Amino acid sequence: MKSTILFIILFVSIQLYAQKEVAELNLKVTVDKSLKQHFKPNGRLFIYLSESDEFEPRFSSIYTSGNIFAKNVQDWNSKKTLVLTSDDKWMSTADWNFKNIPKGNYYLQALWNQNEYPKPNTSGNLYSKTVSINLDSKQDITLSISEMISKPNLVEHELVKLFSYESDLLSKWWDKSMLIKAAALLPSGYDQKSYKRYPVRYNIGGYGERYIRVNDLVEDAEFMNWWTSDEAPQIITIFLDGHGPLGDPYQVNSENNGPYGDALIQELIPAVENKFNINKSSKTRFLDGCSSGGWVSLALQLFYPEHFNGCFSYSPDPVDFRYMQLVNIYEDKNVFYNQADYLIPSMRDINGNPQFSIQEEINSENVQGISNTYVTSGEQWGGWHAIFSPKAENALPQPLFDPKTGAIDHSVANQWSKYDLLKFTQDNWTELGPKIQGKIFIQTGDRDEFYLNNAVRSFCRFLQQTQSPKSDAKIVFSPMKGHCWEYSHKRVLEQIQKRLKETK
Repeated sequence: MKSTILFIILFVSIQLYAQKEVAELNLKVTVDKSLKQHFKPNGRLFIYLSESDEFEPRFSSIYTSGNIFAKNVQDWNSKKTLVLTSDDKWMSTADWNFKNIPKGNYYLQALWNQNEYPKPNTSGNLYSKTVSINLDSKQDITLSISEMISKPNLVEHELVKLFSYESDLLSKWWDKSMLIKAAALLPSGYDQKSYKRYPVRYNIGGYGERYIRVNDLVEDAEFMNWWTSDEAPQIITIFLDGHGPLGDPYQVNSENNGPYGDALIQELIPAVENKFNINKSSKTRFLDGCSSGGWVSLALQLFYPEHFNGCFSYSPDPVDFRYMQLVNIYEDKNVFYNQADYLIPSMRDINGNPQFSIQEEINSENVQGISNTYVTSGEQWGGWHAIFSPKAENALPQPLFDPKTGAIDHSVANQWSKYDLLKFTQDNWTELGPKIQGKIFIQTGDRDEFYLNNAVRSFCRFLQQTQSPKSDAKIVFSPMKGHCWEYSHKRVLEQIQKRLKETK
């Protein structure tokens, strides 16, 4: 009986698909003459098809609508038209190809990723303007790559300064020049010629956020009215850069990214504090951030406990890898399916409704990655792998799990454990505990959209039962609040000001 029912369901499904109205799209891509001097012949070609005109198709992602096709192209002669075919070399987030696209209205765009960084929408890459089509039959479309993504620009303001330097440590590790950038937001009373020395706050952004996020603050009239008033604390903020060759390097040492932690502690911080009027005492040096920045600020406080006088970590990435969102990487067998064989969600809304699964997220990252896998996507899971994984024989980050099946390699999970902040704190509490007294503040929403509150709960349970010393960490769970909802620059600056008064 069951087999008969399954046959009927399968037959009906096939018939419905067969009756689905589809059309064929013949695509060609050219390179505009104006860009030929900037064009490089090897890269990864992206084709975006979106049904929404709310944003350019090239900004399609797991968080938005749109379909992405990508494949590597070698030795592309920019003088020649590239004719695209529906071959098996395309990676795609869609369940159809160019020969059987569902009929409808689409917005098309091409992007040529030719620079050293995996994320497509980074400076130096080339793209076409958006083309709108009504696809109701076989059509021939040519996309002309005519635009180039410019370098990020720092806002011009008397209180904002650019800081950049060539890192000897990273340049030696990568065997090429590695330029590190940061931005400084100075207090309104700052005077470079004065002998006054200021406390400093090192701010880490969310995943991949650049130093130019200071622009948003300067363009926020409410914040700047407060910042330039007598009420604002006189603290210098340094905005660190979340830009690295394999994604956000998280400001820590890793086998794939190189010595970013050493570069921060041994190079960037001394150079910044020499350039600006900063008090070089560890008692006046602080960390903060939200999401990825929340994890980094906490990690740096734990890894370099005497170098900083406090971290203000909001909605941090998983601080206990038994709760890598909803996956226990040490014990679970698969990151796509739980023990009940249900797809594991990666994101939910504030009411608990799943938004997309880890499997869908990884499928999207597989398309982004130049290796056709998520480990080179430059996105969240790819970035985690560049930080936490050992280097594989192919010189890429070793995958924690199979990109198609989700099966976990527990030998890699054991390597990841070096970056498990709970495990690190547990293993080193006798020596670490006294050094971080009064320095740990964590806050997260109890309805975090990425399930990050679960790991913070675990971290909190450990700290509550510590002895010799008894931890005085402040961990706050905000009911019915989501990811980074409680975070603000003003609030953190006021928290730092309070900490300064307490440790004067």
